[in-house]
Amino acid sequence: MNKNFILASQSPQRRDLLKKIGYDPENICPANIDETPHKNEKPSQYVKRMVYEKARYVANKNPGCVVLAADTVIVCGRRIIQKAKSDEEQTEVMKLLSGKTHKVLTGVCVFNKDKKATIKLNTTKIKMKRLSAKEIKDYVDSHEWEGCAGYKIEGILGAFVVQINGSYSGVIGLPLYEARNLLNGAGIY
Repeated sequence: MNKNFILASQSPQRRDLLKKIGYDPENICPANIDETPHKNEKPSQYVKRMVYEKARYVANKNPGCVVLAADTVIVCGRRIIQKAKSDEEQTEVMKLLSGKTHKVLTGVCVFNKDKKATIKLNTTKIKMKRLSAKEIKDYVDSHEWEGCAGYKIEGILGAFVVQINGSYSGVIGLPLYEARNLLNGAGIY
């Protein structure tokens, strides 16, 4: 397994996805940055900025190392869905997504050993079935959604997805095609 890079994320899902394609970071170093969207910032701009800032933060602390960072957000219209902090907030998120098509944007950034950054943005469209009040309550009560923006597709919610157009791994948190290509471009094979 390739281990000559740092993963700028504490997400176990991202690490598991990388391992599945033969990449296991030598170090996990989450970036401690402000993730507040700027006023009038488009979702795609926000994701690219976040992933760049996360990778830069970790690269600055680890000179000469290859750093991979990722950031995933759910977008309904132009609204960025942030991590819910309570059952009530998550219930509102589920009501918003119920019966609608939304986008999942995942940005990937790799800083090479010379601190040159390359960013890729993956966009996946997801059509969600219309959820009953009981389905919403059961999902919220499961607490699978804790720690992520919107939901985890790899759990209970996967049964509510009518259609997915794009990268399943991108929805989980790391589009593997883009991640592999960026790591290869930075000399990690």
